[in-house]
Amino acid sequence: MILIGETGSGKTTQIPQYMHDLNLEGDGMIGITQPRRVAAITIASRVALEMNTAVGQTVGYCVRFEDATSSQTKVKYLTDGMLLREAMQDDCLKCYNVIVLDEAHERTVHTDVLFGIVKEAQLKRKAKKLKPLKIIVMSATMDVDHFSRYFDDAPTVYLEGRQYPVQVMHSVESQEDYCFACLVTVFQIHRDAPANHDILVFLTGQEEIEAMAANIRAISKDPQCVGPAIKVYPLYAALAASKQLEVFQPGAPNVRKVILSTNIAETSVTISGIKYVIDSGKVKARFHHPGTGLDMLKVQNISQAQAWQRTGRAGRESEGFCYRAYTKVEFDRLEKNTIPEIQRCNLTSVVLQLLALGINATTFDFMDKPPKEAIVGGLEQLKQLGAVDNVDIPQLTPLGKQMALFPLDPRFSKIILSSQQHGCVEEVLSVISLLSGESIFVNNIAKREEAAAARAKFSSSYGDHCTLLNIFRGYNGTNSKHAWCYENFLNSRNLDYAVKVRKQLAEICRCCNVQITSCGQDVEKLCKCLVSGLFMNLAELQRDKKYITVCSRQTVAIHPSSVLAGSLPHLVLYTELVQTGKCFMRYLTPVDPEWVQEFSPKGFRQGRLSHSI
Repeated sequence: MILIGETGSGKTTQIPQYMHDLNLEGDGMIGITQPRRVAAITIASRVALEMNTAVGQTVGYCVRFEDATSSQTKVKYLTDGMLLREAMQDDCLKCYNVIVLDEAHERTVHTDVLFGIVKEAQLKRKAKKLKPLKIIVMSATMDVDHFSRYFDDAPTVYLEGRQYPVQVMHSVESQEDYCFACLVTVFQIHRDAPANHDILVFLTGQEEIEAMAANIRAISKDPQCVGPAIKVYPLYAALAASKQLEVFQPGAPNVRKVILSTNIAETSVTISGIKYVIDSGKVKARFHHPGTGLDMLKVQNISQAQAWQRTGRAGRESEGFCYRAYTKVEFDRLEKNTIPEIQRCNLTSVVLQLLALGINATTFDFMDKPPKEAIVGGLEQLKQLGAVDNVDIPQLTPLGKQMALFPLDPRFSKIILSSQQHGCVEEVLSVISLLSGESIFVNNIAKREEAAAARAKFSSSYGDHCTLLNIFRGYNGTNSKHAWCYENFLNSRNLDYAVKVRKQLAEICRCCNVQITSCGQDVEKLCKCLVSGLFMNLAELQRDKKYITVCSRQTVAIHPSSVLAGSLPHLVLYTELVQTGKCFMRYLTPVDPEWVQEFSPKGFRQGRLSHSI
């Protein structure tokens, strides 16, 4: 069944409870997928509270590196990536009798793959005469006909919502700095609006949010600032769970709540008290260019569907207002719907997961097929990593089967599995755990110099990866972890998360018979090991003092936050590229050209590096 219901109508929290009351799950479970871990955790807590049970009993959740379920669990909230991993163990998903694919319009990569996997599981269960699998696809907005056709003309049900009218205001002229435009708008509203009218601002990421939060707090303390007191609440995926929950608490009397959020607040969670929405019109999205093999995280325009989702947030409880930091002409030029992530991201992980399920990505029943060159590009990258033996008729190698066990980017999995030969498994696990979560650095604008001095204590001439290792060792070596993080301008929640991730990765290593070895202070072994998985992420210094990526010949620069900023190593290896004003490399390690010759695949060396090294 396809079920459309307005944001905040209670689809995610109430429908699973109704199904449980009717015992639709029988001897199995009701699985409800969410695109984000934040949503899976907060919604499970909310539903458990409504059902008078503790999280982990009747209601539980399962997200990457965290499982709060038990044998009693009947209503299970989980990220779509986790359900995908469960399908790798059991392609019929026998422990579920009902699967709810929620927030389907977000079209994350995992959601799109899941559409095909659950559809296949339903058919397999029918063929094997097992208990039928019920599938409900839920969303606030989506192309209903497209979804219904894909799910064999499934019936569609509309839930009437109660949306109050929202007055939309566009900016008169185009804004060069959308953050500044949003900041000015906050104080324009603040000057005139009653105290209990809260403001929700949509921005693109943690750094932007923290910077604006600091600015709002500073301006509101100015004696010339008129209006009630302001309390600022950031909301983004990397924020501590307790801090995220603060956003949902009712505000104090005569205090205005200003919530600065990423697109989490667009659909996944509903915040009461919002009267004003300020929409920057931007979102941070991951892009992949199959032709060049370039992976990039960049800020881009939202779609019209997203703009209306954001607008609707001001009309949940009463009439509201939405201020858009872009003109009406710019709105009309936006794409109608968001391009599915599967059509714009690196498919290496997807191809590997499908192969682990015994499915060839080139013949898989995608709702919106990704470009063929993206699938072929993914297969070629897996071949270079040694995970498949052939691109035309791909089969996982023994190494590929082990790589598929790790819930990581295949390049990171390869580094972990290669670390045994280099004798640095301990160190690699620590670095990969830190790279798998959100940034561990706290950007305190008011104390920028103090933060830089604290960070300098951990700096390594071997680059950012070894600097991360030094921080992790320091964190593990202290008893008063929270105070230590505060002193060193580090995010204790993200470091604690990395410790949990590391524990799970070490467990998978034991399953793969990888002996846990350590290189001690000989961190050059770690640097060499990084080449075995990130050999495609190399950039070389040119005569004009600019860097060019070896594979895609793209001009890039060292990110200002890197310990290598200001130095010019001949050859560097980077973890990711981020496009802001220009294209920056993040998390770098200087490498010796000889290491590339020794530790990258033979075909890669011959094909790519002959003109460069």
